[in-house]
Amino acid sequence: MTFEEIYFEHYKMVFNLALQYVQNIQDAEEITQDIFVKVGDNLNSFKNQSSLKTWIYRISINQALDFIKAKKSQKRNFLSSIFSLNDENFKFEPANFNHPGIELEHKEGYKKIFEAINKLSDNQKTVIILLKIEDKSQAETAEIMNLSVKALESLFQRAKKNLGILLNTKG
Repeated sequence: MTFEEIYFEHYKMVFNLALQYVQNIQDAEEITQDIFVKVGDNLNSFKNQSSLKTWIYRISINQALDFIKAKKSQKRNFLSSIFSLNDENFKFEPANFNHPGIELEHKEGYKKIFEAINKLSDNQKTVIILLKIEDKSQAETAEIMNLSVKALESLFQRAKKNLGILLNTKG
């Protein structure tokens, strides 16, 4: 399979997964581009130990999480250089929510859910995205995350519990 064939077959999946992590079209496009650069650079080292799709999912998840970490680090450095962290008048506001396909009247509800998901640990965020948003099976998600199905079930239960706590907390 050529790189072009891989790109056209998996672009939509990669972009949608990136979008689930960042809820911003421009960031998702940047992540998608980085993912396919990484796929192209490492295609010769793919060993068929898992399916190509699973391998691309793993790269996508890692790239999306790395992007989020880098962006948080940049924000922290920028904000700490401008504002005193003890300034009572400073209140951090999250970036505008920009996710296509969501009806306007449901936008606020989805925004709260995604804000809560984004507060979960990387593994908990990933299990929620793969199982509930990407609608992957437990077996497929376990393979993508390199976990046993039993470990995945436990992780998912902790993620659901923590998500419930975050959604029920008055912010």
